[in-house]
Amino acid sequence: MKLTDLKQALKDLGLEYSKIKDLPAEERKAFGQEINRRKNEILAQIQAEEEKLAAVDIKPIDLTAPMAENSTPKKNRRGSKHPLMVELDKVIDIYSNMGFEVMESTQLDDEFHMFESLNFPEGHPARDGYDTFRTKEGFIPPAHTSTMQYRALTSRRDQLETEGQIAVVIPGRVFRNEDVDATHEHTFYQCEGVFVSKTATMGQMLGVLKNFFETYYGQTLNTKTQPGYFPFTEPSLEFQIEKPKALGGKGDGWLEMMGCGMIHPNVLKTAGIDPTIYKGFAWGGGIDRLVILKYQLDDIRFFESGKLNFLEEF
Repeated sequence: MKLTDLKQALKDLGLEYSKIKDLPAEERKAFGQEINRRKNEILAQIQAEEEKLAAVDIKPIDLTAPMAENSTPKKNRRGSKHPLMVELDKVIDIYSNMGFEVMESTQLDDEFHMFESLNFPEGHPARDGYDTFRTKEGFIPPAHTSTMQYRALTSRRDQLETEGQIAVVIPGRVFRNEDVDATHEHTFYQCEGVFVSKTATMGQMLGVLKNFFETYYGQTLNTKTQPGYFPFTEPSLEFQIEKPKALGGKGDGWLEMMGCGMIHPNVLKTAGIDPTIYKGFAWGGGIDRLVILKYQLDDIRFFESGKLNFLEEF
């Protein structure tokens, strides 16, 4: 018998002991002796099998060796960096070169940071547009990187006195309770930007964004905006670029890339910054969208699929 079978037989035999109390008194001794005999027999067999296994010379596996099939070595398969992380590094480098500090986003948040600190009053209908997940304890996996604005402003508030500005970008993973298809995912990446100074203007913001996209795509681009709505910015804009040549563009189309705007005075006030003295602008856009457009992919689900044949292309 196999070792696993022997151990199961020993376990089953143990159940026989419960029957002793139901037997006539004159039969109990013989029944118990028989069970003990069988138990000792199984224990001896288990010991013999364990000694056999201990005597086997097992060679350790060399995890660094190339893969092999039918004793024929195969070319070692090297890992590759996830395309989202490759592009995220490029995004961070561009903003860092413009003087922005990088701040890490949280993976679990609360109602205050997700909504109240961003000028979403309780019961505000705009809350419903974010399709948030919630834990049983009431926490929220962030539905946008804007959930970090309050932390960015309060943790760097002293910089307004010492350096005259706050300049931060915040990349992070976000989560939406959405139906998944080729263009929608429940998990994706965004990058938030926050800038505050006494002289911040919308012109500065548009210059930062234009410089980012021109650097990212490596060409001069026409840009434009159209009115948008976000409770945490006023005025709010949707930023668009002409379709880059890298994507087959010939000046014949526009792509909406992100939301942006001047930080609402209520957001500054909540963070303890006087909106009569300081002004700011903020923006947020998807990293997945950048990668899809750059590599002309047709299914956003590839990023979270774990398919090696896709990931190895990068």
